[in-house]
Amino acid sequence: MATRHDTAAPPAKEGGAAPGRPPAEPTEAEQRHRARLSRRWQRDKRWSPYAFVSPFFLLFLAFGLFPLVYTGWASLHQVELTAPTDMTWVGMRNYTRIFDDDFFWNAAKNTLTIGIISTVPQLLMAMGLAHILNYKLRASTFYRVAMLAPYATSIAAASLVFVLLFGRDYGMINWALHFVGIDAIDWQNDKWPSQFAVSSIVIWRWTGYNALIYLAAMQAIPQDLYESAALDGASRWKQFLHVTLPSLRPTILFTVVVSTIGASQVFGEPLLFDANKGASGGAEHQFQTLGLYLYEQGWVNQHLGRASAIAWTMFLILIVIGIVNYVISRRLRASS
Repeated sequence: MATRHDTAAPPAKEGGAAPGRPPAEPTEAEQRHRARLSRRWQRDKRWSPYAFVSPFFLLFLAFGLFPLVYTGWASLHQVELTAPTDMTWVGMRNYTRIFDDDFFWNAAKNTLTIGIISTVPQLLMAMGLAHILNYKLRASTFYRVAMLAPYATSIAAASLVFVLLFGRDYGMINWALHFVGIDAIDWQNDKWPSQFAVSSIVIWRWTGYNALIYLAAMQAIPQDLYESAALDGASRWKQFLHVTLPSLRPTILFTVVVSTIGASQVFGEPLLFDANKGASGGAEHQFQTLGLYLYEQGWVNQHLGRASAIAWTMFLILIVIGIVNYVISRRLRASS
């Protein structure tokens, strides 16, 4: 008897889905739309980073590069503040005049001495404070915030307080010195006392800022180094000398360079410390810095061309400082 072989498909289960259809081919309009979106995405991926950083470059061109180029051009001309568009070409005469000016060299010397007096104690105190804060202390967050309080204080307010402290007749500093047998010091008119007083404002304002930079670098040092040094019998002082300081060399170099650049641009502190409230830096220019000298030539004497030459001279000094920093940092990296 012949056997029947059924070739029909089995019935679909209840609730089951029918076999899916193959996806339909996209139409020509859909293909054009997808291609357009793909090109837009590629453009967005390529140009969006430039759009995000463009505000900085636009502001830098407007307020950084253009003033730099314009002052360089103005330094080669005789131009007065009363008529800034009337320029007379003089070449390098503005530079030769300031280099022959005794007041320029006096300002450069004062800038150097104030920079040394303010930078060296500032960084040493910042290193010590950072070393103390690196230990586990109660209310450590409070102390770190307090370190930034002088930096956040207005220069005008700080200078006013220091003027009162260093007053000759009623200042608290002379009042305290009187108890140890020292006569009253004229902090605003004597050369070295006035430079020390101006430097003290800079020290007070920037020590905490540098201390937090050192503290952040100290906390990045691996604790294994300290544990190994302690196992070898090294005291806390030897650990600081042989572990902390070598690890902080790049940070120390950075703070030295930044503090040196800041010292070469000191302006607000000596301007507000002057008893006559002028740009002369004292009756005998005893604490007039390059920043004050520039301000005096440009906005008091109204010689914009000469002030531009001073500004470019200061800019070249900063370039030299940057080159020295680069050479020293390369040698330190090579030695390490």
